[in-house]
Amino acid sequence: MTKVIALVSGGIDSAAAISLALEQGMEVVALYCNTVFLDKRAEQKTIVLIKHLEKLFEKKIKLVVVPFAPILKAIVKNCDRKFACILCKRMMSRLGERLAIEENANALLKGDSLGQVASQTLTNLNAEADCVSIPVIRPLLGMDKLEIEKIAKKFETLEISTQASAYCSIPDKPSTAAKRSFIKAEEKKLDVKNLVETAFSKRKLL
Repeated sequence: MTKVIALVSGGIDSAAAISLALEQGMEVVALYCNTVFLDKRAEQKTIVLIKHLEKLFEKKIKLVVVPFAPILKAIVKNCDRKFACILCKRMMSRLGERLAIEENANALLKGDSLGQVASQTLTNLNAEADCVSIPVIRPLLGMDKLEIEKIAKKFETLEISTQASAYCSIPDKPSTAAKRSFIKAEEKKLDVKNLVETAFSKRKLL
């Protein structure tokens, strides 16, 4: 059986991607990177989502939460903010890979959909792509918003995903065509290994 680490954002797309993976019989371990210090709404919404999917598919889904706010703070403080979305996603992917090693998982699962948001242009996805060595599964990549919402309605996750919660702020003018060389130069301003290991060491199982 294929075992995947699913990056959960609290939005519609990641919930739809997890639902498809579960429907296909994959074993899913969910990873939620908590980007806020005090607001628990997004974390609680993720718990509700996972419990819903457990009931729907009649299987246990492990949910791991990692404190991501210190990483976000380091990115905002040290890097060009127009690249913040890509840098955050690369760091989240690294945390996912770190969990995959621990869980003996085969791949990462993401809810990326080409062009849905600024960080998901083809160029930006390419700039994000080389940060982990394990495969990345993107079941929604070629779907549009209506197709994804149809999946969310099918698995009854749309109402949960659209509940109000706190998210990290994105740059006013995020880069939509980031070159990988620029991203790697920005990452040199961060202690990537230490940030990842410190956050991962503070993970909790819900």
